[in-house]
Amino acid sequence: MKKAAVFIAMYLGVLLSCFSQKESQIYTRPKLVVGIVVDQMRYDYLTRFYNKYGEGGFKRMINEGFNCKNNHFNYIPTKTAPGHASIYTGTTPKYHGVIGNNWYNASTHKMMYCTSDSTKYSVGTLSPAGKMSPKNMQTTTFPDQNRLFTQMRGKTIGIALKDRGAILPAGHTANAAYWFYGKNIGHFISSSYYMDSLPKWVNTFNASKKAASYFKIWKTLYNINTYKESGADLNTFETGFKDVKENATFPYDLSVLKAANNRFDILKSTAFGNSLTTDFAIEAIKGEALGKDMHTDILTISYSSTDYVGHNFGVNSKEIQDTYLRLDKDIARLFSFLDARVGMGNYTVFLTADHGAVQVPAYLQSVHIPAGYLQYQNLKKNVIAFLEKTYKSKNLLLNISNEQVFLNTLEVEKLGLDLERVEKAVVRELLTYKNINKAYTASTMHTTAFTKGVENLLQNGYHQKRSGQILFVPETAFIAYSKKGSTHGSGLNYDTHVPLLFLGKGIKHGQTYKPTRIIDIAPTMSALLGISFPNAATGQPLEFVLN
Repeated sequence: MKKAAVFIAMYLGVLLSCFSQKESQIYTRPKLVVGIVVDQMRYDYLTRFYNKYGEGGFKRMINEGFNCKNNHFNYIPTKTAPGHASIYTGTTPKYHGVIGNNWYNASTHKMMYCTSDSTKYSVGTLSPAGKMSPKNMQTTTFPDQNRLFTQMRGKTIGIALKDRGAILPAGHTANAAYWFYGKNIGHFISSSYYMDSLPKWVNTFNASKKAASYFKIWKTLYNINTYKESGADLNTFETGFKDVKENATFPYDLSVLKAANNRFDILKSTAFGNSLTTDFAIEAIKGEALGKDMHTDILTISYSSTDYVGHNFGVNSKEIQDTYLRLDKDIARLFSFLDARVGMGNYTVFLTADHGAVQVPAYLQSVHIPAGYLQYQNLKKNVIAFLEKTYKSKNLLLNISNEQVFLNTLEVEKLGLDLERVEKAVVRELLTYKNINKAYTASTMHTTAFTKGVENLLQNGYHQKRSGQILFVPETAFIAYSKKGSTHGSGLNYDTHVPLLFLGKGIKHGQTYKPTRIIDIAPTMSALLGISFPNAATGQPLEFVLN
């Protein structure tokens, strides 16, 4: 009997130990999560330039981590601010409220910038560039949930050249967000939302003149003749820099060009802006002691220069190829630092993009692919003329922006008109215009549940209190932009299909062609950390990614 009791006790002890180990394994969290957003990175930049990438950056994530090859945005508009907000909140503009980089405020009759906050003051500059906060984002991010879970002991730091790329991912509870103020200063700055003065390590970095060290010649990383994956360097589809040169071709002497291109701001539109971002991120890891204790820290990094270069030179340019080859080296440098500082197996990384981009329509036209340009001024004039002719009023149109029409609802009421009928009349008018493919009323968005197609994407991007009364969709590859350089914003594959790579602690090795959505990232990271999902998340954890 005594032996049986001893045996049972030993068995229970082993069983409890197994449960304890299993529970420990489930909730063993990485010391540091690094979220990387590459601004304007199309999925095919991974595959098109693959053979020229090194082994330590993008290829490391593919070869050691998990590659979601069919990852898409599930809303319109595919812009920078909504992209960053959606990645980290796990939901779409319909819920988080960031419906554009700027949007028309029908109450104030003014355009609103996504992160502007007049109640705050700049930290690190006398300019108003720091009067920013995440207040316009209406939901939490997974970094917010991590802060709540750890009783505010786990840190969150956001970094980017763009303010919106630093502020929105870090969320409402971040310890800090830093972005780059160029012009004659060339410093990383912040907002009083986070702090009263810059930390010592930031001041030290700014004083180091690291930014100024990139005023050098930008030439291709490798022999330009080997850049077979991009178009001719000399072409008519690129804007280039303001300078004495006639053409936008390599090399670019930034020490000479800076005077005509707003000095430090020129760095944003070169590959070196990403290098500067990496330099600052490494100093942030050291300065904030990220990943050094038992409470998971989160670092959000947005590489903004890829977007500036894409807008300036286009998807098919030698400049965009060189920017990605150099970014690959910067990411490898960051990973090497994390290996040494935090330790392999102690951190988790994901990499994605806030949107893609369309090929320069003028280039597409040159190779006989349907594409073109919208003229917003002409569109506005035509809509005003239609409303005046139909309803005998010049005051019915307030604004057209972000492919939305804002009507003056007070004027509609004053004239005794039915708003829904006016909306439908404008939709019918828009559909008669060349290069407008589809149009829908706000009433349709309110009353119809779309489950697929562009209608579903529009509905996911439609915010009842912030969006306009009519939403319209241009024809494929038609943009409201300069005929040189390119942009983004549609629900088409060139704008929605972006990379999604995971690497590190808790991540399986593999790949999938299963459809994944940008809003699945935050729930996946929340599941990895064992924390609550962001409070309005509509995405689902990608369980096949997680160990």
